Amino acid sequence: MSVAAQSQPKSVFAHFIVGNAASMTPEQWASDISEAQKAHIDGFALNIGQQDSYTDAVLENAYNAADAADNFFLFLSFDYASGGAWPADRVISTINKFKNRASQFLYDGRPLVSTFEGPGNAADWPGIKSATGCFAMPSWTSLGPSGISSVLNDIDGFFSWDAWPVGAEDKTVASDQTWMNAISGKPYMMPVSPWFYTSLPQWNKNWLWRGDDLWHDRWQQVIELQPALVEIITWNDYGESHYIGPIHDAGIPEGASRYVSNSPHDAWRSLLPYYIDAYKSGNTTALDTTSDTITYWYRPNPTTSGSDGGTTGNNPQQGQQALNPALLSLDKVFLTVLVSEPSTITVQIGDALPTYLRAVTAGINHFSVPFLGQTGPVEFAIVRDGQTVVSATGPEITDQCENGLINWNAVVGSSDTS
Repeated sequence: MSVAAQSQPKSVFAHFIVGNAASMTPEQWASDISEAQKAHIDGFALNIGQQDSYTDAVLENAYNAADAADNFFLFLSFDYASGGAWPADRVISTINKFKNRASQFLYDGRPLVSTFEGPGNAADWPGIKSATGCFAMPSWTSLGPSGISSVLNDIDGFFSWDAWPVGAEDKTVASDQTWMNAISGKPYMMPVSPWFYTSLPQWNKNWLWRGDDLWHDRWQQVIELQPALVEIITWNDYGESHYIGPIHDAGIPEGASRYVSNSPHDAWRSLLPYYIDAYKSGNTTALDTTSDTITYWYRPNPTTSGSDGGTTGNNPQQGQQALNPALLSLDKVFLTVLVSEPSTITVQIGDALPTYLRAVTAGINHFSVPFLGQTGPVEFAIVRDGQTVVSATGPEITDQCENGLINWNAVVGSSDTS
């Protein structure tokens, strides 16, 4: 049974879309929780929309499964953007229904509660806090750092949704530092995400933000910045391509199967124990490097291989300049390797000559290799003293696009699962 968490300033959660879990069985919940624990994830942030009739039933399944697990924790994240704003009385009743469960995550002894957006209902939160005793850590990112000061007295901490770079730039910690300064010492929950691509015309969504090196870079930034909490975006938001959990077909939104079904992302969890342990310890030199692991990801189609499907780089609906998506999502193979000692890394695309890279230190090393017009399966190896220590083969890079449309999602794999 779980023991309620008390003031854990360094914990890592994965954002979990309850709306994609209506069909999940208790066994699937238990399996997903087990997979998250193997990755050293501490719990799920349960995103819930007020319009879904099945929300309470799914929450019951989630808490039952987490209660039965060892030290796995949950907290509610009320979605005010999808399906409309939550009535304050329903927020209160939902928090109170689950706040005493064994797996409810507590921060400073209070049940942690978050949101996705909802600053228009900021005035509800003093009453919500009074009626529930919760620790309110909303994601009112649309206010901007300058706007958060007007509601600072109503919140206990802040979760930023600003997890992706805008344009053809790599993500830095600048926005995190700005948010941390704006909230004047209150706890900050830092967002980490590996990717973003969505093509869901029914919701007027068709854009991407740069992923590329993001999964590796962002964890280095977490280790550097040492935020109070971390939230991974996401465990199972298949429609936006940033899922790191198993694919449950019933949860894939209509129209997303084209770019999701053959693109599992489970291997993005392979190196999470090392990243998360380094974040919690603040020590990148004490990693267990007794095993050698390759994790790789790349798009299956070059940017010149088919139609871009009307996808834009950046989201014009947020006032961002629409760019050619090929400027943001590069034709490269990305790989992160964990090596027990300095090693040579080889990457070979199809029949092309291999590229040789050098992992100069034991521990985590990150690289990228351009496609350069090459297609075919991608072969990876860690080589030491002339011997292959670990190898993996990834799916082919191909000019043959399904329905003529470039798949802007990533294929992800690992030597642990190959």
